[in-house]
Amino acid sequence: MKITILGSGTSTGVPQVGCTCPVCTSRDPRDNRLRCSGLVEVDGVRILIDCGPDFREQMIRLNDFKPIDAVLVSHEHYDHVGGLDDLRPYCQFRDVPVYAEGYTADRLRTRIPYCFTEHLYPGVPHIPLETVQDGVPFTVSSLGGNTVEVVPFRVMHGKLPILGFRIGRMAWITDMLTMPESSYEVLKGLDCLVMNALRIEPHWTHQSLSEALEQAARIGARQTWFIHMSHQMGLHAEVDAMLPEGIHLAYDGLCVTL
Repeated sequence: MKITILGSGTSTGVPQVGCTCPVCTSRDPRDNRLRCSGLVEVDGVRILIDCGPDFREQMIRLNDFKPIDAVLVSHEHYDHVGGLDDLRPYCQFRDVPVYAEGYTADRLRTRIPYCFTEHLYPGVPHIPLETVQDGVPFTVSSLGGNTVEVVPFRVMHGKLPILGFRIGRMAWITDMLTMPESSYEVLKGLDCLVMNALRIEPHWTHQSLSEALEQAARIGARQTWFIHMSHQMGLHAEVDAMLPEGIHLAYDGLCVTL
């Protein structure tokens, strides 16, 4: 399995427009954070997790134009779905199914209805919506017939219920503040956990760094990478050096191989 961090930043990205703080003006490329997204490649299947407004730039940077077999959508917020129209080039390989729970799928139909009408006009991305449910596994297939199981599980983005995803011995969690006890059962035996940590100070809908460290310790993955970070997280080099063994700040372009 290969996990590529396409974007490690929060909704405003880093640098944040108009900000001249040490992080936003840093020359360390690890402090330049596009909106949060990841690409998971396993057993010949390529799965995109969230598709935000930086998707086009992320894929140009990746420079690896191959089919995308599925998009997993954690929730409806623009920084996680604003790039869905940019999936158009990938539809030359195949339709790209988008997996989301019912509430999120309904919001996507309202937000970009031209992508989900019965009769699509030329040039519109072919991204059929597939509805999934918390706790109910589903299968993603490649053009070559390979399959991978995905297990969606519940996390809470403040008071908004959203989804995390487990694929094999890896799990991806973004925008979480808390999660129900049942979700911890899904997260046993992980080799890799990718999870949000917004900033040093507490936030009303996202984990702070200290809260993320507590969750990482409880989940107990062999390695944990923090994503969805704002400029208020601090400089990558300074913060990463203070973290416990096996826990790191992610950065755009990071590749983790399991």
